[in-house]
Amino acid sequence: MAVPVSRTKALKFPLILTALTIHFIIVTGEYFKPFNVTYDHRALIIGDKRRILISAGIHYPRATPEMWPKLIARSKEGGADVIETYTFWNGHEPVRGQYNFEARYDIVKFAKLVGSHGLYLFLRIGPYACAEWNFGGFPVWLRDIPGIEFRTDNAPFKEEMERYVKKIVDLMMAESLFSWQGGPIILLQIENEYGNIESSFGPKGKTYMKWAAEMAVGLGAGVPWVMCKQTDAPEYIIDTCNAYYCDGFWPNSAKKPKIWTENWDGWFANWGERLPHRPTEDIAFAIARFFQRGGSLQNYYMYFGGTNFGRTAGGPTQITSYDYDAPLDEYGLLRQPKWGHLKDLHAAIKLCERALVAADSPQYIKLGPKQEAHVYRGTSHNDGQYLSSNESICTAFIANIDENESAAVKFYGQEYTLPPWSVSILPDCRNTAFNTAKVGTQTSIKTVGPDSVSVGNNSLFPQLMIKSKLEIISQSWMTLKEPLGVWGDKNFTSKGILEHLNVTKDQSDYLWYLTRIYISDDDISFWEENDVSPTIDIDSMRDFVRIFVNGQLAGSVKGKWIKVVQPVKLVQGYNDILLLSETVGLQNYGAFLEKDGAGFKGQLKLTGCRNEDINLTTSLWTYQVGLKGEFLKVYDVNSTESAGWTEFPNDAIPSLFSWYKTKFDAPRGTDPVALDFSCMGKGQAWVNGHHIGRYWTLVAPNTGCGKTCDYRGAYNSGKCRTNCGEITQAWYHIPRSWLKTSNNVLVIFEETDRTPFEISITTRSTETICAQVSENHYPPLHMWSHSKFDGKLALMDKTPEMHLQCDEGHTISSIEFASYGSPNGSCQKFSQGKCHAANSLSVVSQACKGKNSCTIDISNVVFGDPCRHVVKSLAVQAKCSPPPDLSASASS
Repeated sequence: MAVPVSRTKALKFPLILTALTIHFIIVTGEYFKPFNVTYDHRALIIGDKRRILISAGIHYPRATPEMWPKLIARSKEGGADVIETYTFWNGHEPVRGQYNFEARYDIVKFAKLVGSHGLYLFLRIGPYACAEWNFGGFPVWLRDIPGIEFRTDNAPFKEEMERYVKKIVDLMMAESLFSWQGGPIILLQIENEYGNIESSFGPKGKTYMKWAAEMAVGLGAGVPWVMCKQTDAPEYIIDTCNAYYCDGFWPNSAKKPKIWTENWDGWFANWGERLPHRPTEDIAFAIARFFQRGGSLQNYYMYFGGTNFGRTAGGPTQITSYDYDAPLDEYGLLRQPKWGHLKDLHAAIKLCERALVAADSPQYIKLGPKQEAHVYRGTSHNDGQYLSSNESICTAFIANIDENESAAVKFYGQEYTLPPWSVSILPDCRNTAFNTAKVGTQTSIKTVGPDSVSVGNNSLFPQLMIKSKLEIISQSWMTLKEPLGVWGDKNFTSKGILEHLNVTKDQSDYLWYLTRIYISDDDISFWEENDVSPTIDIDSMRDFVRIFVNGQLAGSVKGKWIKVVQPVKLVQGYNDILLLSETVGLQNYGAFLEKDGAGFKGQLKLTGCRNEDINLTTSLWTYQVGLKGEFLKVYDVNSTESAGWTEFPNDAIPSLFSWYKTKFDAPRGTDPVALDFSCMGKGQAWVNGHHIGRYWTLVAPNTGCGKTCDYRGAYNSGKCRTNCGEITQAWYHIPRSWLKTSNNVLVIFEETDRTPFEISITTRSTETICAQVSENHYPPLHMWSHSKFDGKLALMDKTPEMHLQCDEGHTISSIEFASYGSPNGSCQKFSQGKCHAANSLSVVSQACKGKNSCTIDISNVVFGDPCRHVVKSLAVQAKCSPPPDLSASASS
């Protein structure tokens, strides 16, 4: 039985549909007829139909509005029905009561773009997001409200939370964005993974959870609400799963559908750490298992990860890139084979949708010790409903969950061979449309940055661009010295160590602490006689501290609430002790976020003196928030000329804490643009006044990266890591919309003595594409069709295909390898085997050269039969090139 969302709303909607729907049509150019969203135990019911849904996670502030249309379109092309996003409270309300719904935070524009592409929207209001976003999405001003405690039964917090959630719901309603208004929003989320921390708050945790659910539903949004990772969610809220695998998850009521709100298709990275990757075959396996075992909606976290522009990265110490190894990379390009293999998976699942929604539950068949089938039967009907007609439809998923061995199983009288850790999908219970471990999609290799180079031999991801190909951005730089310590008239002096965020309010990463101590002759003699040095000890520190003594850097320490012991050199008489506390993203996960803070905790002492330690905790300290350059906004294009910039010659002696500025021309074309900061140290960068984010050239450990990545077996974020011994993030995305053709202004604040003369700029695009497809591969998904007469599935042609495609605007300029027969190796390492069709290169060249994309049948009809009674495959490696005028300019 379907669960109604809001009976009272259902009575009111028809009175207001016409005007609101017309408004939506005018704004978006495309619309939905108004529809209600309900659910039963099997699925969401869109209008009056159960639906099996694929959702793509895209966080609107992690891209520019100019990028949104292509991201949404590529998600739809990849098979998505739904776009999912959090909302970001600290972006929308940076100052209490002052709202921001402009530029990257224009959530209304984003939602309307989703609708105009014919996709639904799953809006996760939170307002806690986590999301590796600064402070988990909470505005820092929230912690200053008297008596507040986050995410518990606390009146000040609940008042602020309700006000924000209501603001978002009312805004969406005013813009006609809910389904019953003809808009795209079909699902909302309140809170986020609260079940992970609920017990930390005792009984008040459960009280708060129930309040949040009641508050949300009481806002009258008219669509279902979910709570993820909330096993005790109320009856009227759908509890959902967030994990690498959710096939074994079931909601807490037989009346609720099985929803996967976060399928982690990759993972985030921290400065100085390795880069995680999740194998394509394993993601496909997890998704197929989810739908095999009764799943109804699966959302990729992330489908596009994007960039943590400005200071939005979470903490501690999460990098500026939020690439997440997602199907669309940080720049919005297709990550192949991940995007294409999952597109095929989605198409296979959609072929099964009629049977999946027709059956209330599947028939389970055990086929072996680690092999099983789930069969969905129903009745076909040519209008897509799951009612009436006596014609039976049948869909089956066959799984081999053995992590090591392939398995041959018999199913309905036919034999099927399944690779280990894989699922085969049979839309008609006979023919295999897809197997999760058999990847026929091309591999795409980009011009810059690490990426996947192979499938099949499970090779991992080498660096793909050599330094000689890169263009130095400029040899003409200007500089501006940033003063150390107290620089402005807004400094103040206080006794004791103040908590970092209480002072900065997160208006800057930087907080200076300055005090003065007196050192006697006796102490100097004591240190010299014993050949020891005094140390500045800090009980606990996060994220980064620099310690200066008398204007000289003594040392720096990175960590999360770690003890600092820094040897220092002091002189007789007065000594200035200057500490620079730096945040690198505020904590975004866990209970009691408001108490985590930043800077220093505990005691600060000068130890090793002759008589006793000097307690610096109770000293008088002068505080200065931020950098003078930040205050003067020297990164602003309109203010940089009057800030006192001077020429910075190549042979100049660099110093700590310097600003650098140059002008540059944008690379030609429309390909995404990247800056290489591997020559720099630590700092922040702006292009034409846009804050592209923090940079930090910390190097990952030399160990912990395998040469291969085996997709088999359960994945975790430490399983398939790359980039050992390399800078965690060297490349930084500059959105095209932030660039002009020429005279772009790049401003950098650099904390170390590195200089910018080797910063390079380039475009990111697919340069090499490879594929290998066997003649016994499953047929292309577009060869399946539903009969117009009885709705049954039919397979028109079983000939496998190879599909090759360059980026938009690029063409296949050359075929570097082609062999039909028994080729050896993998992408970039292909070689001819004993069996080889002599016409392979000419056939592929004729089909593909000069085109953006091409399709080749894998068949003896096309190539002839170079060796009888042998299963043959076609292996191809091709080069993609930009339009000729851009190629010429790039080579020159």
